[in-house]
Amino acid sequence: MRFDEAYSGNIFIASQQDYKESQAVLYGMPMDFTVSFRPGSRFGPARIREVSLGLEEYSPYLDRHLEQVNYHDAGDIPLPFGNAGRSLEMIGEFVAKLLQENKFPLGLGGEHLVSWPIIQEMYKKYPDLAIIHMDAHTDLREEYEGEPLSHSTPIRKVCNLIGPQNVYSFGIRSGMREEFQYAAESGMHLYKFDVVEPLKNVLPSLAGRPVYVTIDIDVLDPSAAPGTGTAEAGGITSKELLQAIHLIAGSELNVVGADIVEVAPAYDPSEQTQIVAAKLVREILLGWVK
Repeated sequence: MRFDEAYSGNIFIASQQDYKESQAVLYGMPMDFTVSFRPGSRFGPARIREVSLGLEEYSPYLDRHLEQVNYHDAGDIPLPFGNAGRSLEMIGEFVAKLLQENKFPLGLGGEHLVSWPIIQEMYKKYPDLAIIHMDAHTDLREEYEGEPLSHSTPIRKVCNLIGPQNVYSFGIRSGMREEFQYAAESGMHLYKFDVVEPLKNVLPSLAGRPVYVTIDIDVLDPSAAPGTGTAEAGGITSKELLQAIHLIAGSELNVVGADIVEVAPAYDPSEQTQIVAAKLVREILLGWVK
């Protein structure tokens, strides 16, 4: 994919065609090759773009308009279907290019494994990187049925790379007993069930640090986001997730990139999952891109 060419399909609202002048770059990672339950998240990025056309470009939460952020929608990375290893390499190469040119990368998944090569590239540029992870699931397995490339493994891989003490997980309500034991014994920061209150307590300790934020849409309760591969009852509301985004926007964090993953449109004919994801993208662009 050439960065200086306009994406020929649907683009997110208010996207600028000039890549070189952009502050942030939105890109899709249409991969769902390692999921353990329901596939379909490879269609998430395209549908999030499409439903964004129903959004206002102005945020009443932040009193900002998308015309105030110069961002470019680069479209989807053309990942080879079924080839997880090569797909991860291509995502890493793509993000490395963005970071070389000092862009804010905002990725759309795709399954959660797509976050792994992004964070690898982030860590190369920011050795003191911290991760904020919002999810229903721990994602701390080392493998799933013998396969280390699985959407249930990315946060364990990240802990091994940057140190578990630099990983902060919120909203967790599902995982193997061994995963929760690892979190408790390793020194990582895992907060069960809630996001907003523990995030308030954590943010001051991360002030000034480069932080990458990864959001699995299933951190939301299925009543708010049924369109995901592995829905998990007992989640937070969309209002609470927006509040978390705005808390980060109002903090002293140096947010260096983010992703929203696991939107699977086929399971939500009401479109509420895709619509909330599009709104999250708008608020991230307006709140986190300085």
